[in-house]
Amino acid sequence: MNAVTNQASPARTFAWLLKREYWEHRGGFVWAQFITGGIAVFFALLGAVIGAISARRSRVGDSITMDDLAEYTRTLGQVGDGLLLGGIGIASVVLAFVVFFYSLGSLYDDRRDRSVLFWKSLPVSDVQTVLSKAAWALLLAPLISIAIGAVVGLALWLIAIVGALIAGVPSPWALATHSHPFSLLWLLLKTVPMSLLWALPTVGWLMFCSAWASSKPFLWAVLFPLLACVMLSILAAMPGVSLPIGWVWYIVGYRGLLSALPGTWSPLAVSGNLDSSTLQNPSDLVQWALQHTDSSRVYGSPDIWIGAAIGIALIAASIYLRRRRSEA
Repeated sequence: MNAVTNQASPARTFAWLLKREYWEHRGGFVWAQFITGGIAVFFALLGAVIGAISARRSRVGDSITMDDLAEYTRTLGQVGDGLLLGGIGIASVVLAFVVFFYSLGSLYDDRRDRSVLFWKSLPVSDVQTVLSKAAWALLLAPLISIAIGAVVGLALWLIAIVGALIAGVPSPWALATHSHPFSLLWLLLKTVPMSLLWALPTVGWLMFCSAWASSKPFLWAVLFPLLACVMLSILAAMPGVSLPIGWVWYIVGYRGLLSALPGTWSPLAVSGNLDSSTLQNPSDLVQWALQHTDSSRVYGSPDIWIGAAIGIALIAASIYLRRRRSEA
């Protein structure tokens, strides 16, 4: 009986740490995305009202002809897909900033305000503390972002349907009946493990700097690496000097600092050549990207696994530094 209790205790402790991170940072994880999405919904509603009034006055709906009903409804369905992805995209942009600065301050802030001494007095290991923060940055925050983005996208969806109905657009319900919300959400959920692995080097680097820096972690994590890249670029421009500057910027700037941005793995995943003549509207680009995205190309690339290994090593180093350093 005692063995069962002891085995369950670390799991309960870790769950408690996850709740603690949520309550301390719910403003970034939840409300920042809701507020940004709400602003987008407000302006979409304002635009829909103005557009519907103008359309009713000019009787735009009466001038729309449907030579091919199937093509017309398919286009409306693509617009519906684009609106849903637009809502998720808005939440994802906010998520990128939230995860970046959350990771950067995750192990520095409690050293700065000395609250780390309180947490170290509790029966909580540094491994669990650091991993709970990494779990939020890599997994839980993206899942919440998808959920909030879906809510924002559905609100944009509803506004578009009602606005088209008021404007007299034929078959406005095709925005809902011919879109693919469940397929899109399933595709996005399938990218979460890939995004987790892809974001590991950035999150690991930011958490390492957060645990190591005695002050100004942003300077060490961001400005110093970028300044080093700039200096190497200047050096490479000199006669007789040959440096792999492209690789330096890719490793340091793109993989080291931007991998937490959702979708930065997409250049590896997209296959096929884009034919601009087939793109009649933005929704066509969305459909093309979905049809030509192959996650196996990312999983089969050494890039994601090398980056993940480096990220794990940096998180392990952060745990070590967390044990050694108590003050900023």
